[in-house]
Amino acid sequence: MADQTQALSFGAAAAEYDRFRPSYPVEAVRWAVGTPPPAEVVDLGAGTGKLTRVLLSAGYQVTPVEPDAGMRDQLAASTGGVTALAGFAEAVPLPDGAAEAVVAGQAYHWFDRERAHPEIARLLRDGGHFGAIWNHRDDREPWVAELSRITHDVAENRGHFDPEPTVSLELGDSFGPVERKEFTHREPRTPESLVAMISTRSYFLTASAEKRAEIVAGVRELTATHPDLAGRESFDVPYRVIVFRSQVLRS
Repeated sequence: MADQTQALSFGAAAAEYDRFRPSYPVEAVRWAVGTPPPAEVVDLGAGTGKLTRVLLSAGYQVTPVEPDAGMRDQLAASTGGVTALAGFAEAVPLPDGAAEAVVAGQAYHWFDRERAHPEIARLLRDGGHFGAIWNHRDDREPWVAELSRITHDVAENRGHFDPEPTVSLELGDSFGPVERKEFTHREPRTPESLVAMISTRSYFLTASAEKRAEIVAGVRELTATHPDLAGRESFDVPYRVIVFRSQVLRS
């Protein structure tokens, strides 16, 4: 399980997180769920409701679960029709067989897997899927690769955030084979909103004031001088959306 100081660092920046973090393409979400709407879905580590809102808009019935009170407050403010439960992936306040699918958007890397996997299996009905989704900035774009270098994503955080290879989702005997599928999407940004998005990352929120200032200065220089960005009022950030899913097994 990753450092819980980082895992619970987002609440203080919940409004900015909700505004500036990328959403998810609906086709990726449908594939992760593995069951058509109106299936009942539990969204673990729901945060401010970024994934919950996509699920709702696609016609699913959703129960968000989120440990951070600040994130739950923001979810309530920005996501109508649902109430987030206080809970962790390792201890979900729902009965056995509560859902036809369980999903985690940008959250699975925070779980204590030895405890979370049996809890997820407990929540799922026969044949239900667990889906884990990650939004990764696409470093195949040169300026995005430079952004990752500036923010130290590659050097310091890839071990927590990169779901490759599939072995990182070895779910144990309660689940069948893990499937993987990749999607792409793009989100518009301005130089200022790019800085704001970076400022919602856990490594930024838990960094020293000196390190934060260094990162912000680097991002501002990138948008001002990189040939793909210089002089542009807005641009798209490309994302690779990597999704894993697996079906629960019953003995």
